[in-house]
Amino acid sequence: MKKYESVIIGHITLDENIDYTGKKVYGEGGAVLYSSAAAFGTGHRVAAFTATAEKDKNRLDAFRLPKEDVFWVQKEKSTDMYNRYFTADRERRESLCTSRGTPFEKEDFRILPESEIYHLAGLLYGDYGEGTIGYLAEKGRLAVDVQGYLRRADENGKMYFSDWKEKEKLIPFITYLKTDAAEAEILTGTKDRAEAARLLCGMGAKEVLITHNTEVLVCDGKNIYTCPIKAQSLAGRTGRGDTTFAVYVTERLKNPIDKSLLFATATVSLKMAEPGPFAGTREDVDKFIDNYYRG
Repeated sequence: MKKYESVIIGHITLDENIDYTGKKVYGEGGAVLYSSAAAFGTGHRVAAFTATAEKDKNRLDAFRLPKEDVFWVQKEKSTDMYNRYFTADRERRESLCTSRGTPFEKEDFRILPESEIYHLAGLLYGDYGEGTIGYLAEKGRLAVDVQGYLRRADENGKMYFSDWKEKEKLIPFITYLKTDAAEAEILTGTKDRAEAARLLCGMGAKEVLITHNTEVLVCDGKNIYTCPIKAQSLAGRTGRGDTTFAVYVTERLKNPIDKSLLFATATVSLKMAEPGPFAGTREDVDKFIDNYYRG
């Protein structure tokens, strides 16, 4: 069986998106879709591992990967989302989970391919069954987007965030931990992103990446690295963190932190010019770096 650099695990969704003008668009989404497109587009050997109900299997056509690199397990329910954006930059939104996907369980991973990194691209608390983190950490480096452990949905589907009760137990298993600025504050109690990153490393994460609308920050427990976002448009704001994290962790397999951070931040800056998953190439990112980071 083919060995991958990263296997990205999460639910592919059907999203109903309404922009600040009232325009409504339906389309596939989810962190697994955005993450896999970005890592694949920048030249990495990646697979997507996803789940839907049988009736929704056609969602797999939205992946920008070769079909043999998309692994699917059938579940009772798929995940559906509703997003209403109140501003042009999409920083303010109302999100609802209109259908909650059946969680991944350890027995689903019987068809999981071999990989250097296992990347949990979750959407909601409960996407992964008990024991998932420990199980995957034994198989390779573990990358976790903390959204899948902090974001929750109430009985009406309304989204809210709550601290991760098991963080001190489970964070030590994580090689790469990703949060945004708001999630980092929930986990640590501080608005200072650098201090939050240090605290999360102190809990046991090997490297912490924190996204913000102005920059991306990485901490390895000793040093803080930052890189500014230089997006020329905000039309593709959705998937910002997913794109950044997926590219960063795969770049880290061969490159130091500073070089990986620059490449990941340039990739998301370029991606944000267009809606949808990243559709460029590694050469496009290199040109963007030359034009906007070295010019």
